[in-house]
Amino acid sequence: MNPTLETEDLSEETLQPHWVSRAAFPVVVLVFFANQALLALSLYRRWYWMAVPLLLSASHLMHGLLIGFHEASHGLLRKNRRLNEIDGLLLGVLSFMSFSLYRAAHQSHHAHLATERDEELWPFVVTGMPCWRRILAAFLELNVGIFFTPFLFFRAFLRKGSPIRNEKLRRRIWAEIALMVLVWVSLLGAVAWLDVWKYFLWIYLAPAYLAGNLQSWRKYIEHVGMTGSTVNSSTRSIVSEGLFGRFVSFTLLHEPYHGVHHRYSGLPHAELPAHASELEPRIPEENPPFPSYSHALVHLVRNLPDPRVGAQWRTICQPQ
Repeated sequence: MNPTLETEDLSEETLQPHWVSRAAFPVVVLVFFANQALLALSLYRRWYWMAVPLLLSASHLMHGLLIGFHEASHGLLRKNRRLNEIDGLLLGVLSFMSFSLYRAAHQSHHAHLATERDEELWPFVVTGMPCWRRILAAFLELNVGIFFTPFLFFRAFLRKGSPIRNEKLRRRIWAEIALMVLVWVSLLGAVAWLDVWKYFLWIYLAPAYLAGNLQSWRKYIEHVGMTGSTVNSSTRSIVSEGLFGRFVSFTLLHEPYHGVHHRYSGLPHAELPAHASELEPRIPEENPPFPSYSHALVHLVRNLPDPRVGAQWRTICQPQ
């Protein structure tokens, strides 16, 4: 299945998004640095009553930055290609991920959505994978996503029969891995030298751990348990009419409109909401978009005892 379309397939009458919507990523970055400055101050003053909620908000904002990394992989984060690459490389290094590796593996997710060639949804797309291994993978990804997600992509890179075969690309990925190791050895050395482990734990490690899990839960909400043959029936989307729901969508760079993103992978995030009507079901196997993440979460949890993705499972068992 290759459901991905390009922006050229869109009507010329596409509504132009508000400039605030287009500025979602810069706003998230600005608020994130302000949040971290306040968090550092609260730690210095020992205002832990203030540090805890700031840590939680930092994790949500880091989640938004991870989606910015995803946007960069599509070349959509910045209009300037070089700046887009720099932002993607920087965000990747800080999240233990090679930008070039993510981009290459993520292409399989769009080109082969919910099929056994979808590297990003392994092992849930593999019908021969025992249920206990899929459950174990789900447990690890949902609870230690900060480590499992890099493992997932490095597996696609290092395994026999890797779809990433271009030698120039593989050399670039190895160079980015070397850069990542150098940066983190230097950073941890500086933290140890200055003895600021408390600040490192609160300002980076704890919120990054939570952000990695939020990223995993969002990914599962988007796909796990969906066994349809179309974009809408293999993807959960969130379309909220409430103010809070729209705010969450803004901070997540409109990723909740996930089905639209899979239809038009070259469409900037700010333009996704204008195509929400395309998420309405057209065949019986499709579900309408969910009104909130909590509603979609309930639907996901029902499928976690046997996590699977893709229409190929219909030859094995009926979807729930």
